[in-house]
Amino acid sequence: MNIILPLLLSGLAPFLAAADVFCDNLKVVATTLPNNTSSSPVHMGTATVGKAPDTVYALALCRDPVLNDSDCTDCIVETFETILNSTPPTQEQCFKEAYYDGGCTIIYSDHILGPSDTTGGKDDVIFQSWNVKNVTAGGDANQVDLITGHIRDLLVGTAEKAASMTPMRFATGVTYTGTNFPLVYSLAQCTPDLSPGDCLSCLHLLLDQLNFSISLHIGGRMGVTRCYFRYEAYKFYYGEPTLLPSSPPPAPTPKKAPKHRGHISKLLAIPIVLAPLAAAAFLCFNFFYRRLTRQRRGIVMRLQETRCVQNLEGDEQLVWQGKNSELLVFRFEQLLDATNNFSEENKLGQGGFGAVYKGKLPEGLGIAVKRLASHSGQGFIEFKNEVQFIAKLQHRNLVKLLGCCSEEPEKILVYEYLPNKSLDFFIFEEKRRALLDWSKLLTIIEGIAHGLLYLHKHSRLRVIHRDLKPSNILLDNEMNPKISDFGLAKIFSSTNPDGNTTRRVVGTYGYMAPEYASKGVFSIKSDIFSFGVVILEILSGKRNSRRQQCGDYINLLGYAWKLWDEGRWIDLVDASLVPKSQSQKMMRCINIALLCTQENASDRPTMSDIVAMLSSESMIIAKPKQPAYFNVRVGAEEPSAALESCSINSMTISITMPR
Repeated sequence: MNIILPLLLSGLAPFLAAADVFCDNLKVVATTLPNNTSSSPVHMGTATVGKAPDTVYALALCRDPVLNDSDCTDCIVETFETILNSTPPTQEQCFKEAYYDGGCTIIYSDHILGPSDTTGGKDDVIFQSWNVKNVTAGGDANQVDLITGHIRDLLVGTAEKAASMTPMRFATGVTYTGTNFPLVYSLAQCTPDLSPGDCLSCLHLLLDQLNFSISLHIGGRMGVTRCYFRYEAYKFYYGEPTLLPSSPPPAPTPKKAPKHRGHISKLLAIPIVLAPLAAAAFLCFNFFYRRLTRQRRGIVMRLQETRCVQNLEGDEQLVWQGKNSELLVFRFEQLLDATNNFSEENKLGQGGFGAVYKGKLPEGLGIAVKRLASHSGQGFIEFKNEVQFIAKLQHRNLVKLLGCCSEEPEKILVYEYLPNKSLDFFIFEEKRRALLDWSKLLTIIEGIAHGLLYLHKHSRLRVIHRDLKPSNILLDNEMNPKISDFGLAKIFSSTNPDGNTTRRVVGTYGYMAPEYASKGVFSIKSDIFSFGVVILEILSGKRNSRRQQCGDYINLLGYAWKLWDEGRWIDLVDASLVPKSQSQKMMRCINIALLCTQENASDRPTMSDIVAMLSSESMIIAKPKQPAYFNVRVGAEEPSAALESCSINSMTISITMPR
């Protein structure tokens, strides 16, 4: 059964002329996307047609990899015909946003369907449909619980299998419930461009929606942009399942042996009977031992979590939502061995709340170990925050927390190891900065933007980072950015995104929004201010700090605004990026940075707006007003030896240095 689930964007008045342009673009997508998808080795294709605000972003995926190229093409063509022949319930000519799920899936919208759309916040739409029949088991409540429990285990197992499958991120399964209920078949799939972690996180988001009433259905399906699952009490996919039944169907009852067998037959019967019993006993022991081990590990985990979150009250207390089965608990001895007793040779750096060490586990996995200072009360709060937040946040532009150790007095966090250190290690040092060309810098800016968009909108916990700066942006092997250090992060409510107040202002001056630094008011716009500062630092190679002077201005914001206002914005860009063949893109980035650093939080764009501005060169961007802190000047009579010149493009800006 094919399902069309259109989503009309709320708050948009029908506008026929714009709808005509959008629908024409959609027709172009319908002609190009089938071949793009069928020619892909993984049967996935994307298309972008038109200019904002009538741009069509589309994604197509042939669900079952058994489909050949021709079948995939035909499926997408037929699906588009169905969509285009459907009549929207408004005056518009076509649906501005739709999700179609059948033998193939088509999703299109007038906003970007980026790789970060792996999960949704509670305001995001999850597309679903359910069989009207429920599991009844003749009214036996115990049987119902048994059946639904098996179905749940099947879906979890299929999701884990799909996330591990390369390159398709696709798996099917079947299970026997141990009752008269039919075999249950399952399917899970993510778009092939997702990493295993992102795929599993996406599918877990969907499975978390399966409350008791929903799980009673004997079949159903659920999906978001990047992942999907389905289960039925009949086989609905081709081929053999990749996940086999956890228990086989019961074998026929054997016939009783004749009573007149002789003594020899009885002797032969003893080993024949005992062998299966011994094997069954061994399997049962192995099964229950493993289960007990997992339960004990879970108990240890819950005890660790309890120790991580106790003794906090009032403004320091944060929300704890359930346990995280993926977080590893390390013994202190393991981390001593991994880091060579926290030797100086393994030390990567020193933070405000403790040191970070490089380590290696016995299986060869590289790790970064943050050993928080035992005397620091703030370090304990940071430890709690990190365990709460990062363990529940999965995104390619966020650093991954592998586990923790909480053995008094030690509080230790274990992360994935990223060999290229942090962004500040490169952009503020002339020789290392030369390793980053414009395309790589732009990729870093866009990656940070996608990470923040996930935190603010798409994650299960809506999070304000509160300490975004280059030293908290780590770089992987391919120089892709990953936001780290969630020790100061706060959860915010989607019903009150405009601001909260704290009595304790924490963070790094130079990156703090003015309303936060002066009044303790923080919101998602606080992170956006910090992001604007980071963009200017990436482009200029200079810090926005009081240690360096930019002409008559003591900070980078004032200097950037002066150059922008005079039409000399190009002089802000670091000399290593000359010749500036991508000058228009650079200008757009400076424009965006100045919008992000506006004095009033309401004048700053959201991360959704920023991602759209960065991805579309045709999108019109508002002109900025003067940013916050722009008028902080250095008096001519107060030169300082600690100040550096901001003459970074062979401009002559003289400052007097004392003898």
